[in-house]
Amino acid sequence: MSNPRLESKRVLIVDDDEDILGSIDLVMRAEGAETTTVTDGNAAVSFIHSTRPDVVVLDMMLPKRSGFLVLEKIKSEPDAPVIVMITANQGKRHMAYAKTLGVDAYLTKPVSLQRLVDTVVELLDRPPGGDQERAAAG
Repeated sequence: MSNPRLESKRVLIVDDDEDILGSIDLVMRAEGAETTTVTDGNAAVSFIHSTRPDVVVLDMMLPKRSGFLVLEKIKSEPDAPVIVMITANQGKRHMAYAKTLGVDAYLTKPVSLQRLVDTVVELLDRPPGGDQERAAAG
């Protein structure tokens, strides 16, 4: 890849499915990101407190603490990272709830890895104070 779009960006990937975790990790690294992976909500919150990532790719259904509770905790703090929630849940109520908690993007599985990367790049490139929410189904 000639011009990695996520060079020097720190990305935390939170999913309890090892295959999904590995795939997202691989594509983010290919774009130049420094990645960390965790498999439960409590580990995600601990990591975010100790090491501020630029982006969190967050599954909704997680052991120990749901993605919603992680999202709520992260977004209640100043200088919260960009949060992209991914879920297999097609329900509009879940998307609406995630938006009220401050999610930056909401993508439903299966989501192409290219679309996920494009969404992350787009969110990181937006001007400060610009459109604060983007919810995308699909």
